[in-house]
Amino acid sequence: MKILGIVCSPRSGGNTEILVRKALESAEKEGAEVEAWSVAGKDLKPCDHCLSCIKTGQCHIKDDMQALYPKMIEADGIVLGSPVYFWSITAQAKTVIDRTYALRRPTNRLEGKVGGAIAVAGRRGQVEALTVMNNFFLGQGMIPAGLGVDGRGSEKGDIEKDERAMTGAAGLGRRIVQLIRQNMPGK
Repeated sequence: MKILGIVCSPRSGGNTEILVRKALESAEKEGAEVEAWSVAGKDLKPCDHCLSCIKTGQCHIKDDMQALYPKMIEADGIVLGSPVYFWSITAQAKTVIDRTYALRRPTNRLEGKVGGAIAVAGRRGQVEALTVMNNFFLGQGMIPAGLGVDGRGSEKGDIEKDERAMTGAAGLGRRIVQLIRQNMPGK
């Protein structure tokens, strides 16, 4: 069983990454093979809606998404984490989501995977960000592992003081493993 954590913060080592890694650590303790992938420092271009992926099953844009696609396809579960920028997910998170349109043809390669959402804000907007991520999971035919985890923190490391978020992230990792086992016997 493989679980991929995608950190959609342009800042390395920040609060979102801390929560995603906490979820992965918990999943690993439950027996999952885990991997974290961060958008920080990556070259990610937005979808240009050329629709070539409908014909070819692949995105024509050659950037760092090309390395992420096989990881998403191989994963049984995906933790998607984003800080909140102006009451929603980051531009990088939206780019990752939009670019997965290429994984819908010839068959939906994300369908049936379990998804877990994590949102971190300084003050507000977590509900809106979690809604976007959970709608992504549903739109891809994935199984959301609950409503997701929200936390508060502005400066790097602040999230570690948010006990509810830290506990929630650990619980999310366990829940993803449980749902994978329930829905994919033998995992």
